[in-house]
Amino acid sequence: MQSCGGQCVFSSEWDNAAKQTYFENYGEVPFGDITKLETKDFIPEKFDVLCAGFPCQPFSNAGLKKGIEDTRGTLFYHIAEILEKHYPKVVLLENVRGLISNDKGKTLKTILQTITDIGYKCNIPQEIIDNGSVAKLQKEASKMILSAKNFGVPQNRPRIYIILWKKELNIDKFEYPAPLNIETHVGDILIKDELLTAPFTISDKLWKGHQDRKIRNAQKGNGFGYCSFNSESSYTSTLSRRYYKDGSEILIEQNGKNPRKLTPREAARLQGYSDLFRLHPSNTESYKQFGNSVAVPVVTAVSQNIVNQILGR
Repeated sequence: MQSCGGQCVFSSEWDNAAKQTYFENYGEVPFGDITKLETKDFIPEKFDVLCAGFPCQPFSNAGLKKGIEDTRGTLFYHIAEILEKHYPKVVLLENVRGLISNDKGKTLKTILQTITDIGYKCNIPQEIIDNGSVAKLQKEASKMILSAKNFGVPQNRPRIYIILWKKELNIDKFEYPAPLNIETHVGDILIKDELLTAPFTISDKLWKGHQDRKIRNAQKGNGFGYCSFNSESSYTSTLSRRYYKDGSEILIEQNGKNPRKLTPREAARLQGYSDLFRLHPSNTESYKQFGNSVAVPVVTAVSQNIVNQILGR
């Protein structure tokens, strides 16, 4: 968002390793746990945009229409609380595609009802949010899904980006960024120096475990197992937080030897980070952080549209 002319006035993060990476790149340490009152006290009174991600989980009381109270006990509750108190112009929420189907659509419905009750609107008509069928709500929400592979980086990473704005801004619809139609290949992000990539070749034991597991899963009919790619592949599967464990979702094929994991720098590139971005000294922490991250080019494109259409700058 800063690349689109914005200025970050507050950030929140509880993980110490992520705080360290943030400091190394931006020169400031994020405030702590956003669920704590002492953290919220540092939020500026006025700001234009709130960006947030939160765990995809059902709300125990979803559908009772108690407003924010429906979401108590979750991180989203605290996001809604901040919106109610500070009432910024725009809200940008990012989540996994599964949010649409979570708890048979009740989770999404509660999120949208809660924020629109505060005074916001989005591309989904209010009538559908309040009284429409789950199928209609999910159909409209699916139009908010964007994937990194359509924005210049070779990763299939479908995520929902929910944009909401204050009702008094008199904006009827937010136009999501169109795919860039840039042809990508996994080779675009790979490091060619074998001396740098050799340490990431997986062991015989781990490779056998991956292969055996894939066979067992195929026999069970669930189809889950490792995924391998080469330089000519158009894109990889989704990089996840658990990548540090065994690399199973993205293995890079190598001639004459076992496949390898992505290096942390390649994981950064797969999310659209510049090579100037400073990595955490721990590979494990780097994998966790990039697995948790948003894809930079997607958020940049969304942010630019927010600036152009809603903030009018």
